[in-house]
Amino acid sequence: MSAGGIRDRFRAQMRQEVKDVALRQLAEGGPGALSLNAIAKELGVSGPALYRYFSGRDALLTELILDAYADLTAAISAAARRLPALAAAYRTWATAHPHRYRLLFGAPLPGFDAHDERLAGAAQRAVDVLLSGVGAGPEPAPPLAGELRHWAHERGADGTDPAVTLHAVAAWSRLHGFVSLEIAGNFRSLGLDPDHFFAAEVDALRSAR
Repeated sequence: MSAGGIRDRFRAQMRQEVKDVALRQLAEGGPGALSLNAIAKELGVSGPALYRYFSGRDALLTELILDAYADLTAAISAAARRLPALAAAYRTWATAHPHRYRLLFGAPLPGFDAHDERLAGAAQRAVDVLLSGVGAGPEPAPPLAGELRHWAHERGADGTDPAVTLHAVAAWSRLHGFVSLEIAGNFRSLGLDPDHFFAAEVDALRSAR
């Protein structure tokens, strides 16, 4: 292997190790716990050395969000076009990776650009999978139908039936609400079995078509 190939492999390995430590920080303390200095100390390198792999906290955070979107999209894509399976895949991924799920849908850290074009594109790919799997729901009222057509146009999905878009957004809202409560332990604290409650939610989503 050439010297350049060895350097590239070492760089990729170091970037992955940095991300692995960052994910542990997220799991233990949330986004606010992300610290490049702490990562550098754990990996046994200097702070400045770490900046050869990530230009700063926000660059690392962006990479972690892109990775999470890619993994979530892959998980639900395997179940696309079948609403119960898609909903189950969404929930399974969220409950298996609660710290990464919160990273995607929690409040952004102060100063972090959550509207980066790469992040918007990654989020759109997840939305496209939802659009492919939910089918049409009730026809929206004219004002909302216009908003949904504009929303679809802005995302390059001209011609999408507003009833499909409405059902996709409504389905995501319910799924997001459910898994957010579940990963926070709210159903258990109420003495409710989240599996039973989730089955009822999926039935409700199916009947709304």
